[in-house]
Amino acid sequence: MKKMKPSLYLLGISLIISNMITAQEPVAKPGNIELPTSKADLELLAAFDKGDFKYSVPSYFAKPLKSGFQFSPKGQYLSYREKDENGKRHVYVKNTITDAITKVITEGEELLRGYNWVNDNRLIYIKDQGGNENYQLFAINIDGTNEKALTPFDGVKVSILETLKDQPDFMIIQMNKDNPEVFEPYKINVNTGELVKLYENNDPNSPVMGYDFDKDGNLRGYTRQVNGTEMEQMYRTGSDKPFEVIEHYDWKGAFGIIGFIYEKGQENIAYVSTNLGRDKQVAAKYDLANKKMIEVVFENKDFDASGISRSRKRNWEIDYFSYEGEKYHIEPVSDYYKKLHSIFKNQFGSKDFWVTDYTDNEDKYLLYVTSDKLYGEYFVYDAVKNEFKLMVTLMPELKENDMAEMRPIKFKSRDGFLVYGYITLPVKALTGQKVPMIVNPHGGPYGVRDSWGFNPETQLFASRGYATLQVNYRGSGGYGKEFYLAGSKQIGRNMLNDLEDGVNYCIEQGWADSKKIAIYGASYGGLATLGSLIKTPDMYVCGVDYVGVSNLFTFVNSFPAYWKPFMAQFYAQWYDPENPEEKKIMEEVSPALRATEITKPLFVVQGANDPRVNINESDQIVTTLRAKGKDIPYMVKYNEGHGFGHEENQLELYQYMLGFFAKYLK
Repeated sequence: MKKMKPSLYLLGISLIISNMITAQEPVAKPGNIELPTSKADLELLAAFDKGDFKYSVPSYFAKPLKSGFQFSPKGQYLSYREKDENGKRHVYVKNTITDAITKVITEGEELLRGYNWVNDNRLIYIKDQGGNENYQLFAINIDGTNEKALTPFDGVKVSILETLKDQPDFMIIQMNKDNPEVFEPYKINVNTGELVKLYENNDPNSPVMGYDFDKDGNLRGYTRQVNGTEMEQMYRTGSDKPFEVIEHYDWKGAFGIIGFIYEKGQENIAYVSTNLGRDKQVAAKYDLANKKMIEVVFENKDFDASGISRSRKRNWEIDYFSYEGEKYHIEPVSDYYKKLHSIFKNQFGSKDFWVTDYTDNEDKYLLYVTSDKLYGEYFVYDAVKNEFKLMVTLMPELKENDMAEMRPIKFKSRDGFLVYGYITLPVKALTGQKVPMIVNPHGGPYGVRDSWGFNPETQLFASRGYATLQVNYRGSGGYGKEFYLAGSKQIGRNMLNDLEDGVNYCIEQGWADSKKIAIYGASYGGLATLGSLIKTPDMYVCGVDYVGVSNLFTFVNSFPAYWKPFMAQFYAQWYDPENPEEKKIMEEVSPALRATEITKPLFVVQGANDPRVNINESDQIVTTLRAKGKDIPYMVKYNEGHGFGHEENQLELYQYMLGFFAKYLK
């Protein structure tokens, strides 16, 4: 399924897909190494989480023994990740005919951030160094031979743009290799690493922000930035024709090609995702040659359209569209998929399911089945035999009947917006008792949202008797342009009001004990946590700031080079320090500049190599509050970035967090 292109957002907490480890000179650790709390003291904090609990932190946050299943293109092989006794998750390949299993990719000190099949004989994978997000691309044959670092360039970030089914030894990637501020597309040979640059992104006044390649690897269009906050969708009708502007819009709108049409006579027709001239994002058929929309092919009156799935085998016909409201929804389109979807619905009932992979011939499907109470199961569906086979239950020790309900909610904000969110309720809350509650604002903040489904954090908290409130505050994605733009210039202000209104709603419903409410967030959610402890200190008894922004001024000055082209939009959407009025607001909503006003207990957590939120953001808060005599536990991991990826670090984090919450909520 291809996701619709969203409006640009910055700072969403996202752990996405290093070089081979070589001997290096010792490097000074980032930040003030005198500040982190000792492990012994953090263990004392963890000890506050006392009780006869059925489930422990590893029950929710240990990595599954097996996960990450994928078919090879023709389906002869099934790959997956399997965890060893040291917590390392290697990649294995199973021959589905002989059942022979081969260990192909070994995970070392650096985490394997993602892998995929590039053809029937070769896998690709991506790593960074210590969470710095400078992803590098590697490839290896399924028998373990010809392992090669395809992009061995220091300080360079790579991402995959297109796999080329009809050119199985090639793919299209983008890198900021020649200029750290912009990305350029390359065709790469996955066997040799040979690179051919496909376009020069060399106009600093109009940098290209995204590329549109067709199934054959031809560059048909691109999106370029103009005037800092505006975009132009470019297109050419042939390889010998010049690129022309087909749409011009500002940062408040969205327009992007999501799929070309390959039928004869429709060579210049494409499916696009857009909200230009409307509130909700829609999927439409668009005439690129004549620069006009032909028709809207899918829309929802309440929520943005979010995805499209097409069949390469069946001449690229549309199988379904999707959108996310209170839950994720699929709207079948093709007769083929309508029948298939009905089969899946009959098999899995009310549970959510996703087709995570399928063979080129569409004879086998890999499905991921989950719910708010089911961590997840993988099934293989044999379309020829019409048979389902359970591959694995990811965390079998977690029993559905023991898990908490995640309930969609909606309420009116104080200024009249309809705000959506979720409440995860422990058993006592369902029997009418008021319980402690943790408010968990999502990262982003713009364009990101929380979703319904199994959430190990909220389930862990529920196992200790805490409800969890997740509010999709103004600026969150999926609810239309008006709601998205309502978040502009509202960090530290109306965005926090939405959280407070959500808390009051939960109190009114009789779920939450008003005297036992905590707040915990990561990334922007960390900024919201700190800001809330200052803005409404009587509402919260404590807070956890995880890789959170604390000072908008130092935050802006620490951005990686490849964020520079986005700065004009950042200033338009967040705040502009060159504007005197907005500079004053920045000072008011930067918690580090008002840290002495934080009176409630605070636990701070940071990845030392974070390229998005520099460790200095957390150091500032800890330094200021300790100077005031506050006891601030501070957890830092020096092999992590914007969020913890190593299993052992995640387990420690949630053990310490549970102890912190037990100390102040019970």
